[in-house]
Amino acid sequence: MGIVAGLDSSSAFTRIVVCDTDTGAVLRQGYAPHPQPATDPESVHPHETDPQAWLLSLGEAAGGGLLEGVQAIGVSAQQHALLPLDAQGGLVRPALVGNDKRGQVAAADLIEALGGRQAWAEAVGSVPQAAQPIAKLAWLARTEPEAARRVAVLMSAHDWLVWQLLGRPARRTTDRGGASGTGYWSPATGAYRPDLVELALGHMALLPEVLGPAEAAGTTPEGLLISAGTGETMAAALGLGLGPGDAVVSLGASGSVTAVHHEALSEPNGLITSLADATGMHLPVVNVSNAVRALRGTADLLGTDLEGLSELALKSTPGAHGLVLLPYLEGERTPNLPHTAGTLSGLRRDSMKPEHLARAAFEGMLCGLADALDVLRSRGVEIRRVFLLGAAAELPAVQAAAPGLFGAQIVVPAPADYAALGAARQAAWALGVQQGTLAPHTPPVWPAPAAQAFEPGEEYPAWQAVRQQYVATREQIHPGAFQQVPQVL
Repeated sequence: MGIVAGLDSSSAFTRIVVCDTDTGAVLRQGYAPHPQPATDPESVHPHETDPQAWLLSLGEAAGGGLLEGVQAIGVSAQQHALLPLDAQGGLVRPALVGNDKRGQVAAADLIEALGGRQAWAEAVGSVPQAAQPIAKLAWLARTEPEAARRVAVLMSAHDWLVWQLLGRPARRTTDRGGASGTGYWSPATGAYRPDLVELALGHMALLPEVLGPAEAAGTTPEGLLISAGTGETMAAALGLGLGPGDAVVSLGASGSVTAVHHEALSEPNGLITSLADATGMHLPVVNVSNAVRALRGTADLLGTDLEGLSELALKSTPGAHGLVLLPYLEGERTPNLPHTAGTLSGLRRDSMKPEHLARAAFEGMLCGLADALDVLRSRGVEIRRVFLLGAAAELPAVQAAAPGLFGAQIVVPAPADYAALGAARQAAWALGVQQGTLAPHTPPVWPAPAAQAFEPGEEYPAWQAVRQQYVATREQIHPGAFQQVPQVL
């Protein structure tokens, strides 16, 4: 028996889990929020941060002897962070994090400079978005040219944390999962595209060495093994124990569909973001702009909350008496309709009741996510189980409708720190490979998380009729929106 730790440094806090290497059982846990800047918070841009705050919360979360007896640590961290460093390893400016809208124009310019969306999809499996490090890099070169000229090294959040834990060695590393989110590494070829860094920044910069899934980044002077680390999406997939046939639907204000696949995928219009996972497989992702925000908007309209909206929806029946909500309240990424608005169709006197509108909101949200699932299925991705993540996954109306609309078993895992657990599992893997007890191509087998499962059941044909009603309405209002994506019904 050994003991390993996984830490997840999110946008707001650090969580640490200490686990048994053989069983994955959580032995101890730690938590600490990132400290707020001493200056007026209003004067600090919400998408800029001093990464020293990550180290401070890490130290606090690990206090009280939490890491006593730990042999290896894995690091998961927020994705989309860009840390531009000078030749001496110091930050040239605060880290750029999150979905920073300031990079939208820079992203559009990058798309045009390479020859369009398809050229980017073929190059790195994704089309630049404001959140991606490559767009942040182009924004930096455009708006802070003096700082940009000093940039000599590029790192992500987990790269930087691993580097700090190892004492800032000359060797800088990352993993394929983290690299795949940068916009300048290709999951299909497994190689960087330095020409794209130069396109964005105006000159080359040193990029971290990409480690294999079970490789270690190094060992601390105290003998603590540090595994390669990875991004939060990849760590959560490892913590959930996802494999081929599994997909994750994340229910936030916006939503995403992520599946496990054996090869890198791209889509000419950029609907698919091709990511690599932390095991050697791939994680194609399709994002939608509207998920729970459609529920919250409807709940506000009806003067209730999400729980009340769910209760109302269950008083209606599948199909919502003909009401169809296209939930494109903030425009939409899938399908690519950035400037459109939501639509409520099928209004009749007998359908104008709160419960039918509530039902239409849930069905519209889930059908929009089913469209995203279809993008992956049309490219040959097998989806037998769908893991629902997010607080809205607990709503009875979601659990009642999702199996039939998605056409798959629905799994709602118990709340847990899955990114931290995935980081711990990676640490156990690297430790086992070093000790000769695990193979470099097979992560340790840990028990599946506790979960509820829901099957499509006898009502499946009725739910597919609801789905067809939604597709027909979408095609009527936005004809050809998915003309290159066959619908899977």
